[in-house]
Amino acid sequence: MGNFTAYLKTRSFRNNLLGAIGTVVGLLLIAFFSLRFYTKHGEGLNVPEVKGLTVAQAVSKLEELGLRYELDSVYMMDKPPGIVTDQDPDANTFVKANRTIYLTINTSQAPNVKFPDIETKSLREAQAILESYRLKLGDTTYKPDVARDVVLGALFGGQPIKAGEILPTGSRVSLILGDGRGNEDIELPNLNGLTIDEARFSLKGLMLSLGTITYEGAITDTANAVIVSQYPAVADTLTKVKIGTPINIILSNKPKQ
Repeated sequence: MGNFTAYLKTRSFRNNLLGAIGTVVGLLLIAFFSLRFYTKHGEGLNVPEVKGLTVAQAVSKLEELGLRYELDSVYMMDKPPGIVTDQDPDANTFVKANRTIYLTINTSQAPNVKFPDIETKSLREAQAILESYRLKLGDTTYKPDVARDVVLGALFGGQPIKAGEILPTGSRVSLILGDGRGNEDIELPNLNGLTIDEARFSLKGLMLSLGTITYEGAITDTANAVIVSQYPAVADTLTKVKIGTPINIILSNKPKQ
């Protein structure tokens, strides 16, 4: 033990210790600077803004900076075809040279999609499903049903559409929903003297529907023609009807009362 303690105090030990420390520090410095050189630390560039440019313009910008790119496509009705609608990474992101930039291009023609099964789904669920299929929610109308805000049917271009039918991506789909009031009775309105637009507005507010439209005599101005008769008509024996009941009307060009 005494010999070892004496050795620790010798110049030889101190030289060996300093040499070992120097070797470790040197190895660490070599590793650090090698890593910096290998990863080109501090070297890179900002991703340019290419959203809104044409494909050719975007590609030219990226290639000038030595960046690679990959293309994907989407259809958006409200944007011109052939332009970049999205990019990843975003503009002004710091990246290494030769990094791949992912571009989303707006196509010129809408791809088709199968209409999903949304019947009996809630309005919120149906809207989420439509969006996932790149379809849009159009108008919503209600009809008598004990379930409230549940899809009873769907319309495209005014015509019923079923699950599995083909639609262009981006199409607007109107939904028929249950009103949650079932077969509740409401007051039958008197439509005599109203124009057809006024009648539609009145019936919609009462959750009734416009039925058959017939004309009395020659109709020269449909917009200003007035209702001269309706069925069912308001009478002492009939003052209430079920929600959703269609009201048939007769239009005439007689002066509005």
